Amino acid sequence: MRSKIILPLLALGACAFSLRADQIVMKNGDKVTGSIVKKDDKNLTIRTEYFGVLTLPWEQVSSVTADKPVNVVIANGPAVEGTLATVGDKVEVTAGGTKQTVAPADIKVLRNADEQKAYLRMLKPGWGDLWVINANIGIAGTSGNARTATFTTPVNAARVTNSDKTTAYFNFIRASATVNGINAATAKAIRGGWGYSRNLAPRLFVNTFNDYEYDRFQSLDLRVVLGGGLGYMLWKGERGRLDVIGGGAWNHEKFDPIRPLLPFTRNSAEIYWGDDFTYKLNSRISLFENYRMFNNMTNTGNYRQNADVGIAAALNRWLTWNATASDRYLSNPVAGRKKNDFLYTMGLGIVVRR
Repeated sequence: MRSKIILPLLALGACAFSLRADQIVMKNGDKVTGSIVKKDDKNLTIRTEYFGVLTLPWEQVSSVTADKPVNVVIANGPAVEGTLATVGDKVEVTAGGTKQTVAPADIKVLRNADEQKAYLRMLKPGWGDLWVINANIGIAGTSGNARTATFTTPVNAARVTNSDKTTAYFNFIRASATVNGINAATAKAIRGGWGYSRNLAPRLFVNTFNDYEYDRFQSLDLRVVLGGGLGYMLWKGERGRLDVIGGGAWNHEKFDPIRPLLPFTRNSAEIYWGDDFTYKLNSRISLFENYRMFNNMTNTGNYRQNADVGIAAALNRWLTWNATASDRYLSNPVAGRKKNDFLYTMGLGIVVRR
């Protein structure tokens, strides 16, 4: 008797859920039930109960039904908040008791409440808004016949809006070893800086940057680089973006080499070019790559190269596993020093979003 009562109730509950859910019917007859997240560009995103978030091509949608109000942007018309229903080959938008029927191609954007809130926040963000900060700490060591200790603290921050992008970074590594009672530093380097880009057109942007560097074992007391130029968005997709950039820079270097050489400084004008690449392998794992070539125009024939690559895997919303590699090449180092310095870090990171 109990099962005879429970089963109809479960069926009724399932029907009630399906009635409340948004429903998409594709041109091939497939039906998708869930909650509309957004429609942007050429795709419709819907969150389902059992299959997660799905992305569907809008041109292959035969009908759409949304009983819960969504924000709708219609071509040549105002943005409204209303429900959706398909009538024949048209979409009926009901907002505030008023109905209007439009062709599916005239619906440019759909956003649920969360997506609309994020969109409005992007329009006029405060300077303290939209920052994503990733701070990592790496510690390693050994004991026994030799005692070693390594400490790294890479920190990256980015603020991306509809019109500009601000970035900042800091990377510190210190390593030491004690063998037979003798302690010596084996690595000590600090790298940091900031960058800013402003959109001039949908694909064209202007950028400026300021970098600082210290490397004890390159005898580099301080390198200060200030530059700027133009960038072009070569490719952009749902998973990533590729930018190419170029411009000019001023480079000030102060060296304090081992004796008998005396400390000296170098000031150079440079032209630079390179790329910035980001790509999401999936919802949790992201890759990045940056490359810069600096050609010395004051002392032609000399040059510098900066190359950085990394991977970040989200363990949850605030904890990540990160691995980065950073290479710096200098064609004219101090006498007795190598041209290439390579730095890599690996560890757990904390992500802060504002």
